Amino acid sequence: MAKQNINSKQGFTIIEVVLVLAIAGLIFLMVFVALPALQRSQRDTARRNDLARVDTSLVQYQTNNQGTNAGSNLPFTSKVYMGAEDFNDTNACGKRPETESESSSTNNMSCIFIRDYMNAGTAGSNKKNEFQDPAGTYYGMDITHIGEGGSAVEYKDLQYVAGGDATKKDGTTMDYVVHVLTGARCNGETAVGDTARHFAIIYRLEGAGTYCIDDQ
Repeated sequence: MAKQNINSKQGFTIIEVVLVLAIAGLIFLMVFVALPALQRSQRDTARRNDLARVDTSLVQYQTNNQGTNAGSNLPFTSKVYMGAEDFNDTNACGKRPETESESSSTNNMSCIFIRDYMNAGTAGSNKKNEFQDPAGTYYGMDITHIGEGGSAVEYKDLQYVAGGDATKKDGTTMDYVVHVLTGARCNGETAVGDTARHFAIIYRLEGAGTYCIDDQ
Protein backbone atom coordinates (compact mmCIF):
# COMPACT_ATOMS: atom_id res chain seq x y z
CA MET A 1 0.00 0.00 0.00
CA ALA A 2 1.36 3.39 -1.00
CA LYS A 3 1.95 5.85 1.77
CA GLN A 4 -0.03 9.07 1.69
CA ASN A 5 1.98 12.24 1.82
CA ILE A 6 0.56 14.07 4.85
CA ASN A 7 2.42 17.24 3.86
CA SER A 8 0.80 17.48 0.44
CA LYS A 9 -1.82 20.11 1.43
CA GLN A 10 -1.42 23.28 -0.57
CA GLY A 11 -1.65 26.83 0.92
CA PHE A 12 -3.34 29.85 -0.63
CA THR A 13 -1.92 30.98 -3.91
CA ILE A 14 -0.77 34.56 -4.39
CA ILE A 15 -3.72 35.16 -6.70
CA GLU A 16 -6.18 34.04 -4.02
CA VAL A 17 -4.55 36.25 -1.38
CA VAL A 18 -4.60 39.25 -3.69
CA LEU A 19 -8.24 38.57 -4.56
CA VAL A 20 -9.26 38.42 -0.88
CA LEU A 21 -7.36 41.63 -0.13
CA ALA A 22 -8.98 43.35 -3.10
CA ILE A 23 -12.47 42.34 -1.94
CA ALA A 24 -11.70 43.51 1.62
CA GLY A 25 -10.38 46.79 0.28
CA LEU A 26 -13.50 47.28 -1.85
CA ILE A 27 -15.74 46.66 1.16
CA PHE A 28 -13.71 49.11 3.25
CA LEU A 29 -13.91 51.73 0.49
CA MET A 30 -17.70 51.32 0.22
CA VAL A 31 -18.09 51.79 3.98
CA PHE A 32 -15.67 54.73 3.96
CA VAL A 33 -17.71 56.45 1.25
CA ALA A 34 -21.19 55.49 2.44
CA LEU A 35 -20.80 56.25 6.16
CA PRO A 36 -20.24 60.03 5.84
CA ALA A 37 -23.18 60.25 3.43
CA LEU A 38 -25.36 58.37 5.92
CA GLN A 39 -24.26 60.66 8.74
CA ARG A 40 -25.02 63.76 6.63
CA SER A 41 -28.46 62.35 5.84
CA GLN A 42 -29.15 61.73 9.53
CA ARG A 43 -28.08 65.26 10.46
CA ASP A 44 -30.29 66.72 7.70
CA THR A 45 -33.24 64.69 8.99
CA ALA A 46 -32.64 66.16 12.44
CA ARG A 47 -32.49 69.66 10.91
CA ARG A 48 -35.84 69.13 9.16
CA ASN A 49 -37.32 68.10 12.50
CA ASP A 50 -35.86 71.23 14.14
CA LEU A 51 -37.39 73.43 11.43
CA ALA A 52 -40.74 71.72 11.97
CA ARG A 53 -40.42 72.74 15.64
CA VAL A 54 -39.74 76.34 14.56
CA ASP A 55 -42.83 76.21 12.33
CA THR A 56 -45.01 74.97 15.20
CA SER A 57 -43.52 77.52 17.60
CA LEU A 58 -44.20 80.40 15.20
CA VAL A 59 -47.85 79.38 15.05
CA GLN A 60 -47.86 79.32 18.86
CA TYR A 61 -46.24 82.76 18.88
CA GLN A 62 -49.05 84.07 16.65
CA THR A 63 -51.61 82.66 19.08
CA ASN A 64 -49.88 84.32 22.04
CA ASN A 65 -49.45 87.71 20.34
CA GLN A 66 -52.78 88.54 18.78
CA GLY A 67 -52.91 91.98 17.18
CA THR A 68 -49.16 92.71 17.11
CA ASN A 69 -47.11 93.87 14.13
CA ALA A 70 -49.92 95.09 11.90
CA GLY A 71 -52.04 92.02 12.51
CA SER A 72 -49.50 89.44 11.33
CA ASN A 73 -48.90 88.38 14.96
CA LEU A 74 -45.37 87.33 13.92
CA PRO A 75 -42.08 88.46 15.48
CA PHE A 76 -40.36 91.42 13.90
CA THR A 77 -36.72 92.48 14.22
CA SER A 78 -34.05 94.44 12.38
CA LYS A 79 -31.25 92.34 13.87
CA VAL A 80 -29.71 88.99 13.08
CA TYR A 81 -29.15 86.65 16.02
CA MET A 82 -26.07 84.51 15.43
CA GLY A 83 -26.60 82.03 18.27
CA ALA A 84 -24.84 81.67 21.62
CA GLU A 85 -24.42 79.24 24.48
CA ASP A 86 -26.69 81.17 26.82
CA PHE A 87 -28.90 84.26 26.91
CA ASN A 88 -26.94 86.68 29.05
CA ASP A 89 -26.87 90.43 28.62
CA THR A 90 -24.05 90.35 26.07
CA ASN A 91 -25.96 88.68 23.24
CA ALA A 92 -28.33 91.64 22.61
CA CYS A 93 -31.68 89.94 23.18
CA GLY A 94 -32.86 93.23 24.61
CA LYS A 95 -35.85 93.68 26.90
CA ARG A 96 -38.74 91.25 26.94
CA PRO A 97 -41.68 92.13 24.65
CA GLU A 98 -44.01 92.52 27.65
CA THR A 99 -42.09 95.62 28.75
CA GLU A 100 -41.10 97.23 25.47
CA SER A 101 -42.47 97.47 21.93
CA GLU A 102 -41.61 94.37 19.89
CA SER A 103 -40.51 96.56 16.99
CA SER A 104 -38.06 98.51 19.13
CA SER A 105 -34.51 98.61 17.81
CA THR A 106 -33.28 97.61 21.28
CA ASN A 107 -34.96 94.22 20.97
CA ASN A 108 -33.62 91.28 19.02
CA MET A 109 -36.81 89.28 18.53
CA SER A 110 -34.89 86.48 16.82
CA CYS A 111 -32.96 86.01 20.03
CA ILE A 112 -36.08 86.36 22.19
CA PHE A 113 -38.00 83.87 20.04
CA ILE A 114 -35.27 81.23 20.31
CA ARG A 115 -34.91 81.88 24.05
CA ASP A 116 -38.63 81.75 24.86
CA TYR A 117 -40.01 79.32 22.28
CA MET A 118 -37.21 77.00 21.16
CA ASN A 119 -35.90 76.23 24.65
CA ALA A 120 -37.71 74.29 27.34
CA GLY A 121 -38.64 75.87 30.67
CA THR A 122 -39.30 79.43 31.68
CA ALA A 123 -37.65 82.40 30.02
CA GLY A 124 -34.63 83.92 31.68
CA SER A 125 -31.73 86.15 30.73
CA ASN A 126 -29.16 83.55 31.86
CA LYS A 127 -30.87 80.46 30.48
CA LYS A 128 -28.68 77.99 28.62
CA ASN A 129 -29.42 77.60 24.90
CA GLU A 130 -30.53 74.10 23.86
CA PHE A 131 -31.35 74.94 20.25
CA GLN A 132 -28.37 73.53 18.36
CA ASP A 133 -27.68 72.30 14.87
CA PRO A 134 -26.76 68.55 14.85
CA ALA A 135 -23.21 69.57 13.93
CA GLY A 136 -22.93 71.16 17.38
CA THR A 137 -23.23 74.82 16.36
CA TYR A 138 -25.94 76.95 17.96
CA TYR A 139 -28.69 77.92 15.55
CA GLY A 140 -29.00 81.58 14.71
CA MET A 141 -32.08 83.29 13.28
CA ASP A 142 -32.88 86.09 10.88
CA ILE A 143 -36.43 87.42 10.44
CA THR A 144 -37.07 89.17 7.12
CA HIS A 145 -40.37 90.44 5.71
CA ILE A 146 -41.26 89.80 2.05
CA GLY A 147 -44.98 90.53 1.66
CA GLU A 148 -47.39 90.19 -1.26
CA GLY A 149 -45.75 90.89 -4.59
CA GLY A 150 -42.29 90.26 -3.19
CA SER A 151 -39.74 88.61 -5.45
CA ALA A 152 -38.75 84.99 -5.00
CA VAL A 153 -36.01 84.58 -2.41
CA GLU A 154 -33.39 81.84 -2.55
CA TYR A 155 -31.06 80.90 0.27
CA LYS A 156 -28.09 82.43 -1.55
CA ASP A 157 -29.92 85.78 -1.49
CA LEU A 158 -30.08 85.79 2.31
CA GLN A 159 -26.88 87.53 3.30
CA TYR A 160 -25.89 90.04 5.93
CA VAL A 161 -23.47 92.79 6.81
CA ALA A 162 -21.29 92.78 9.89
CA GLY A 163 -23.14 93.75 13.03
CA GLY A 164 -26.39 91.97 12.22
CA ASP A 165 -27.88 94.81 10.23
CA ALA A 166 -31.12 94.21 8.32
CA THR A 167 -29.38 95.21 5.07
CA LYS A 168 -27.85 92.03 3.68
CA LYS A 169 -25.42 93.02 0.96
CA ASP A 170 -21.85 91.97 1.71
CA GLY A 171 -22.05 88.51 0.12
CA THR A 172 -21.53 86.53 3.33
CA THR A 173 -24.08 83.74 3.55
CA MET A 174 -25.25 83.02 7.09
CA ASP A 175 -24.39 79.41 7.89
CA TYR A 176 -26.38 77.81 10.70
CA VAL A 177 -28.93 80.63 10.57
CA VAL A 178 -32.64 79.80 10.34
CA HIS A 179 -34.29 82.30 8.00
CA VAL A 180 -37.86 83.19 8.93
CA LEU A 181 -39.53 85.03 6.05
CA THR A 182 -42.77 86.69 7.11
CA GLY A 183 -45.40 87.43 4.50
CA ALA A 184 -44.16 84.45 2.49
CA ARG A 185 -44.75 80.86 1.45
CA CYS A 186 -42.53 78.16 0.02
CA ASN A 187 -42.18 77.51 -3.69
CA GLY A 188 -39.87 74.52 -3.87
CA GLU A 189 -36.56 75.54 -2.30
CA THR A 190 -37.39 79.25 -2.58
CA ALA A 191 -39.86 81.55 -0.82
CA VAL A 192 -42.28 83.92 -2.54
CA GLY A 193 -44.40 86.77 -1.22
CA ASP A 194 -47.75 86.11 0.45
CA THR A 195 -50.13 87.74 2.91
CA ALA A 196 -48.70 89.15 6.13
CA ARG A 197 -49.95 86.36 8.39
CA HIS A 198 -48.13 83.60 6.52
CA PHE A 199 -44.47 82.70 6.82
CA ALA A 200 -41.80 80.48 5.33
CA ILE A 201 -38.64 79.07 6.93
CA ILE A 202 -35.48 78.43 4.89
CA TYR A 203 -32.36 76.58 5.99
CA ARG A 204 -29.42 75.19 4.04
CA LEU A 205 -28.99 71.47 4.53
CA GLU A 206 -25.65 69.71 4.54
CA GLY A 207 -26.21 67.14 1.84
CA ALA A 208 -29.52 67.92 0.14
CA GLY A 209 -29.63 71.57 -0.90
CA THR A 210 -32.03 74.03 0.69
CA TYR A 211 -35.07 73.11 2.77
CA CYS A 212 -38.15 75.34 2.92
CA ILE A 213 -41.16 74.79 5.18
CA ASP A 214 -44.14 77.09 5.68
CA ASP A 215 -47.39 77.32 7.64
CA GLN A 216 -49.66 76.31 4.74
